[in-house]
Amino acid sequence: MEMNGEIKALLLSIGSANIDEELLAEVERTTVPSAGPGAGLESFFFKSGGHRVRLSINKNSQLKVVRCGSDVAVIKEGKTIVTGKLEPALSHCPEQAYLTISGRCIYDCKFCPVPKLDGEVKHPYKILQLVDEARRTGQLRAISLTSGVEKSPEDEVKKAVQMVSALRKQYDIPIGVSIYPTDTSSEELKAAGATEIKYNVETMDPEIFARCCPGLSLDYVLKSLEKAVKIFGMNRVSSNFILGLGESDECVLAGVARLAEMGVIPNLRPISPHPLRAGEVKVEKPSAQRLLKLARATKKVLEDRGLRADLAETMCLPCTGCDIASHRDI
Repeated sequence: MEMNGEIKALLLSIGSANIDEELLAEVERTTVPSAGPGAGLESFFFKSGGHRVRLSINKNSQLKVVRCGSDVAVIKEGKTIVTGKLEPALSHCPEQAYLTISGRCIYDCKFCPVPKLDGEVKHPYKILQLVDEARRTGQLRAISLTSGVEKSPEDEVKKAVQMVSALRKQYDIPIGVSIYPTDTSSEELKAAGATEIKYNVETMDPEIFARCCPGLSLDYVLKSLEKAVKIFGMNRVSSNFILGLGESDECVLAGVARLAEMGVIPNLRPISPHPLRAGEVKVEKPSAQRLLKLARATKKVLEDRGLRADLAETMCLPCTGCDIASHRDI
């Protein structure tokens, strides 16, 4: 049985799987994200029927991944629900070198483990080396950069601009950047050679944002996104939008409409509770039914505004591993 949007939504609503160690050893690369809510958790990619999903590795998961002939099968409650293949993560995700510049952050978003991980701050030479390793596989289609905030947003933008400039001298492929914005970040990154930009709203519920993202400004992110569309153009600006922080469906859809009116593509991201944030934030993984309902509504809003998520070339939208992606999964 091949994966479709409904099966993928079920897998995402669970978010993890217990996979045979023998199979895991055969995967060329698993991935351990160093940015965002899933940072620090090892995961793998599964592909079937033209759809892709990323699942974290959890021996206690209700899903089990086992060998099935030349493929693998995902089993739930003793029943095979989908078959397909494990997909190697090129550099964080398939077909992209998706790299984190600073694995540290001075802000304290309650759903994100990065401030507690004290991760690596990569030297530009190392990023160039990792991209070159990805290039030599023959599978590299895009480069994506993300980052925490080691010292200040301005300092992080400076690092990203220098990195994009260095990469653009060597690579004629799309380059995407996801960082916290500054007054001049869009102009600087576009001038350096970036193709696409992503500033994450995280949630469009002002009360939840204030509680979960102390020290940050939702209004500033929104203004920065609106400005970014004028600089990068339609279908080149996106924003991750977390599901599962207590927001209502009405709030989600109103937020989707507001972003789309600006020309921004919302990327609805189901939350996964992180052990490093246990007790600090109440999260509830969205059900498969909720994921599908909101994804279908989002697709309609995008089409009404002349936007297409499948035209994006970098970062989360073409990867699709963590989300139900408009125009790709539904």
